[in-house]
Amino acid sequence: MESANLNNATQGRPKLNSRPCDGPSHFREMTEDSRATYQKRTVREGYDRLAEEYDAQRSDDPDFLDDFRERVPEGGRILDAGCGAGRPVAETLAEDYDLVGLDISREQVRLASERVPDESFVQGDMAALPLADESVDAVAAYHSVIHVPSTEHPAVAREFARVLRPNGVLLMTVGAGEWVGTNDDWLDTGVEMRWSVPGPEDGASMLADAGFEVLWRRVVDDEMGEKTGFVLARKRG
Repeated sequence: MESANLNNATQGRPKLNSRPCDGPSHFREMTEDSRATYQKRTVREGYDRLAEEYDAQRSDDPDFLDDFRERVPEGGRILDAGCGAGRPVAETLAEDYDLVGLDISREQVRLASERVPDESFVQGDMAALPLADESVDAVAAYHSVIHVPSTEHPAVAREFARVLRPNGVLLMTVGAGEWVGTNDDWLDTGVEMRWSVPGPEDGASMLADAGFEVLWRRVVDDEMGEKTGFVLARKRG
């Protein structure tokens, strides 16, 4: 689930008909767990329906991967958490590292497997990673945690810490500010999409609570004039 060059959620605020609303009228009446389940289903089904359209409109923006890759041991194992269709992370790093990709969308996993056929990709949930403890050297969560329900952000951070080896690194996209919203017609497709975007401070705080040392936080302008936040962190040994 990387960034798209149209109607992007770089700040959690996709440009087209996006609004900070609760979605369907019954959504407000749901329990917290039911809301989280609804959001994950919406994201999964949404990307299944528009995977190829999204891939065609997204932009390659791997600049922050340079600092990330310099901190990964040669030939190390990287988890691409929220791999989308396999770019930019998998496509950029697979040649030099042992890479495994995970995405909630079956169609995104299919596209990633076609784009980077020599690596392993699996459908799954970032809040319950199907990986052994301390089994990867680095995690890249590129424009992906922004789709996870806010109530599950701490669980995702703990899962990243669990699968990382001591001193392993994490690159995670956050927003320029915290934001929750929905778009009923994302990319002009008639497909609903939902976001729960942690801000830089929230992202850094939940990572610290999960056992990470935050190395840097940055907010940058993207090509659409919006703001994107990144956090680079290291699991404490």
